Amino acid sequence: MAKKRSAKPAKGVRGSKAGLVLSLGSSALAVVRASKQVRRAKGTHDKLNTADAVAGMLPLITSAALVLRQLRGRKRENPEAA
Repeated sequence: MAKKRSAKPAKGVRGSKAGLVLSLGSSALAVVRASKQVRRAKGTHDKLNTADAVAGMLPLITSAALVLRQLRGRKRENPEAA
């Protein structure tokens, strides 16, 4: 007898609520570190280093926003589990 497979793919750790929260925390920590780098670069008045630090922050902010969207979507799907 063949096993019935569900339509949902396996989520793993990142798909779980704990994994999403952990990912959000690490993204937030990376943003804090990058903002310190921006402040240091601005203090030296080096425009190239400042631009590099700001450009480095953009993917971190985007990653955090994507994780937040996943958490909000999960909360809407399962309001009693949140």
